[in-house]
Formats: sequence, C-alpha cells, structure tokens
Amino acid sequence: MAELVIEQLTKSFDGIEVLKELSLHIQEDEFVAVLGPSGSGKSTLFHLIGGLYEPDEGTIALGGDKINGQKGSVSYMPQSPSLLPWRSILDNVLLGAELAGRKDKEAALEMMDKAGLSGYERAYPHQLSGGMKQRTAFIRSLLSPQPLILLDEPFSALDEFTRSEMQKWLLDIWQSNKRSILFVTHNIEEALFLADRILVLSEKPAQVVAEFQVEFTRPRAEDITLTEEFLQYKKDIYKVLKKGTGV
Repeated sequence: MAELVIEQLTKSFDGIEVLKELSLHIQEDEFVAVLGPSGSGKSTLFHLIGGLYEPDEGTIALGGDKINGQKGSVSYMPQSPSLLPWRSILDNVLLGAELAGRKDKEAALEMMDKAGLSGYERAYPHQLSGGMKQRTAFIRSLLSPQPLILLDEPFSALDEFTRSEMQKWLLDIWQSNKRSILFVTHNIEEALFLADRILVLSEKPAQVVAEFQVEFTRPRAEDITLTEEFLQYKKDIYKVLKKGTGV
C-alpha cells in the first residue's frame, strides 16, 4: 500500500510557522503535483514526509502506518540529480536498491535501456548531459523499494526543450512502472501535463487552498497544452496562486 495521508500538519522554525494544520492525501499509484509561492513550505513538507524533520503537530501515515520522523520510508529525488561521482551510472542506479538489500542488476539494465542510457553503464556522472543525469536519478528512485516517490522540481535546471522531453519520458516510464508520486513544481503547465491532481498551497503558514482534478486521459499527448481546456485550467490555477500571494 502506498496511500499517503497527512492530517493537520504544523511546523515552525524559530517561532515562525511554516505549515499550519496542512492536510492532504495521495492514493496508491496516483501522480499529484504541488504548486505554491516561493517560500511557502513545499521543501519543508518534503523533509517532514521524508523524516528529516518531525512535525510540531499532526500525523503523516503511509500505507496506514505512522511515519512521523521516520527516515527511509520514501524515495526522494531533489532538484539536483545527487549522483555519486565515484560510482558508475549503473552503480548509481542501483544505489537505493542496494542499500535496501534488493539489488536487481537485470531490472536496472532493462530500465536504463528504455531510458536511452544503454551503453553508459560504465560511464561516470561527469560524462552525462543534464537530462541523462536526471533520468539516472529517476530510475534510481523507481528501483528503490519505497512505495512513494517525492520529486522536488527535478527539471527546473534544464533548458525548455530538454525539460519538455524529460516530462514526456517521465510519464512514459511512470505508466510502465506505476508508483505514487508527489511532485513539487513552480510551473503550472508542467503540473497540468504530468499530474492526476494538483494541490495549491498558500503563502506560509502553508495550507492547501485549492485542489484541481486533471481530467486529461492517459497517455498524455503533447498537443493537450494547446487545447482550450488546458488553457482554462491554467487560468484558473493562476488566479488561485495570484490571490494567494496578494499580487
């Protein structure tokens, strides 16, 4: 079970409330995107789910089990690929599974082939492009045994073309290897193209102020971004974000 349930989560630092009574849920194999103003507490939310921080109040449950302050329950992919420079690409891909004692070299090689990384098994991170490094990091997340993957703006450092290609690649790989995903982004179009649902956070102390169910069928076609329905979603979400920041 990979259902994530967060109830009444509150967290402060030095007397400043970052999250206040925040509640959300992610169903098994659901792809949920989180949008919010800069500094609204999205990274704090991820650190709480990952067990790096403990909440002041509230509960975080994964598959029915409380995981407050518990490390290792989720797979986390930050903005930078965070590949180990002294390990080959294959060894980087296998790292999460290796730490969990579930190393599967054949599965790793098969997924690398699908990701266009065949032939780079013995290469090192400095020999890869930005997009290839991100693919490596995502495959590492998929091969880790945790049922929930946290993606923290993984494509923000990429150029527009590479970012678009990575979005399509991510959806293709996820369709074949379903996992629950919580995806943080500042990009409304990216959230709409990727997610089943979009949660919008307020400025801090952050709460979920709006939720959008994205009705586009899967697999997603690239030209949905040009449809009236897509543009209307984008306008509606923008209005909520603008209202939340007081702009």
